[in-house]
Amino acid sequence: MKSIKLSLVAALVVTGTTTLSADFLSEVETSANVALTSNYVWRGFTQTDDNPAIQGGFDIGYKGLYAGVWGSNVDFGDDYDTSVEIDLYLGYANEISGLTYDVNYCQYTYPGETDELNFGEASLTLGYDFEVVALSAKYYLGVDTNDVNNDDDWEPENGWEVGASVPLPMDITLDAIYGDYGSGEDSIGEYYLIGATKSFEKFDISVAYTGMDFDDNDAWGKDQGNLVVTLGASF
Repeated sequence: MKSIKLSLVAALVVTGTTTLSADFLSEVETSANVALTSNYVWRGFTQTDDNPAIQGGFDIGYKGLYAGVWGSNVDFGDDYDTSVEIDLYLGYANEISGLTYDVNYCQYTYPGETDELNFGEASLTLGYDFEVVALSAKYYLGVDTNDVNNDDDWEPENGWEVGASVPLPMDITLDAIYGDYGSGEDSIGEYYLIGATKSFEKFDISVAYTGMDFDDNDAWGKDQGNLVVTLGASF
């Protein structure tokens, strides 16, 4: 009789575990993305010396928690021995009465230049969709993860940006971003983006003009402005 009871308990445990696992897996979301862009531009900076880039990533999420990896080819010239950027990130996103929020940490890594280029960044993004326009605001905090403090080495900065997205007929969206990278004496400059995206089911094509106005042209060179065309797909 004891063995029968034990067998019954074991069966219930296995059944419960199986149900729990099935429920858990049913709420886990995964996605992948790939893109070809005419110029990889990040906050107004070209990251590929004004050349094309192939990019892609993978994300997994569960009840607002998410983590992912994303990569792209890069070209910073002869001063840096790296050709790849790999970003690792995790965060939590949700909403309260229509106000969305996203708390995120991203580690930017550049194989071959670990001691000089790698850095982290923590950010908070708030957004609200008014149907006719969706607005967002983001603050990010640079984190030096390599303890590189030499004056000749680049160090991550803090900054902020605001954005607007306007949906149009035929699955077209107009987007605009304005941001300030750095603050006070360490301010690098102001960046901006104006563009449009057309969606075709799992595919998107976007055309955008993006730029950076440097506060110190002697340190960073001339201001940048680029017309960027990107074809992307998500799965």
